[in-house]
Amino acid sequence: MARELETLWRNRAGFLGDAPGDNDVALSTRIRLARNLTRFPFPIAADAGQLEEVRQQVRAAVAAASALGEAHFSLALEQLTPEEQELLFERRLVSRELLTRETGAGLELAADETLAIMVNEEDHLRLQALRPGFRLEEAYRELSALDDQLGSILEFAFHPRLGFLTCCPTNVGTGLRASVMLHLPGLVLSQQIKQVVAAIDKLNLAVRGAFGEGTDNRGNLFQISNQSTLGESEQQILERLSSVIATLIAKEIESREELLRLRKYELLDRVGRAFGLLRYSYRLTREEALTALSAVRLGVDLGMFRQLDLRLVNELFLAIQPAHLTRCAGVAVEPPERDVIRAGLIRERLKKITGA
Repeated sequence: MARELETLWRNRAGFLGDAPGDNDVALSTRIRLARNLTRFPFPIAADAGQLEEVRQQVRAAVAAASALGEAHFSLALEQLTPEEQELLFERRLVSRELLTRETGAGLELAADETLAIMVNEEDHLRLQALRPGFRLEEAYRELSALDDQLGSILEFAFHPRLGFLTCCPTNVGTGLRASVMLHLPGLVLSQQIKQVVAAIDKLNLAVRGAFGEGTDNRGNLFQISNQSTLGESEQQILERLSSVIATLIAKEIESREELLRLRKYELLDRVGRAFGLLRYSYRLTREEALTALSAVRLGVDLGMFRQLDLRLVNELFLAIQPAHLTRCAGVAVEPPERDVIRAGLIRERLKKITGA
């Protein structure tokens, strides 16, 4: 188990790779498919023995199908420390709900973190594809292939009229939840974000923070996803979401251009101060760091830095999270000390790039 986590720690997270196109606004794409096995009650009603049997059946099916590659990881979450569990959450590989389960919770994970299966979360299986940038179709193709492989071995609960049966009624049908994480500082600074969120709500789409339901949008990061799956095909869901995301990207770019035209020096000052805070601070809270990184990322998008690139800023969004900082320090650290480590990590990364 230690070997697998050490490998994850050394790898770049699967959603932080390079992506063509609009990844200056769209950071990542995630698609999940909810599936349940026919002979078992949903996890909420299953006992410990049933949950363990589900975990073993999924593990065997993954191995038999080579669905996640020969070098995939198979993790029993109750065997991990709280810090190790948090590391997986920060890398967007598990949900909070899965981490609260005391027994039977599992994670089957491709070595590059782009494909994963949460076992015994709300449903028996939550298949997941993560990709950098705005890549809904690509992510769905690969996830659908994984679904087909496992479906040829495991018997999924399926109703000929309703579709795939799930614990939550809003997932019945395709069981598909798709989301794209967007960086929207232009819409926030121009005070258009409330109207945008209200319009998205009317389209039966959800707006959440970077780490899903119940999280805020620190760093101006927003996840846009579908809310229901019944009555629409997979392709209809993806096309509807894709159309909204494309519109949001266009509006964000338009708002940035307007800010540069009408409030240029206010914008330059905001970005410059944020860079100075990151480069020279000796203590930074997570909130301070996320706010400053958002401003610097906007500056990178607008060509205000020659040395900095999106890859570095994206990686810092993850590296400053508590579990990653603890891993970096090598020992458990309390919040005050964590703020010092966070500031030091950012200073060193920026110094290597800028040389200043």
